This record gives sequence, C-alpha cells and structure tokens, in this order.
Amino acid sequence: MAAKLIIHPPDELGWRRVRYDGVAIGVAHRPADVRAFLAAAGMDNAEDVDLTDPDFVEWRGAGPEAWALFP
Repeated sequence: MAAKLIIHPPDELGWRRVRYDGVAIGVAHRPADVRAFLAAAGMDNAEDVDLTDPDFVEWRGAGPEAWALFP
C-alpha cells in the first residue's frame, strides 16, 4: 500500500508541501501544521496521527526533523 500522506522536501526556508490522498492540502512549517491540514481534510483523530509511520507517511528529501528556520 502506498503512503497516503506525502511530505515533500523542504524549500529554501524549510517549508514543506503536504499532500493527502493525492490532494495538496497545504504548506507546513511544523508537524502541528500537518495535523491541522489533516483535520481540515476531514480526518478523525488527526492530532493522534503517527507521522513516523512509513505505511502512512512518505517523507521526501528529508525526514520529520527538517522544518522551517523559525518557530
């Protein structure tokens, strides 16, 4: 099964494009943004999503430790 959530490589400022189920859902600068996008996309319990689960998330270009240069 392919990952449903794809988090693209960080841009020059650390922002990461996010796709869920083939649809662009936002540009994140922290994990909380990803969870908020999932909730807005209608996912129940988005705050509990394991962003390290390789069956659900595909990290491209860098892993979950690479985010924006600001808080």
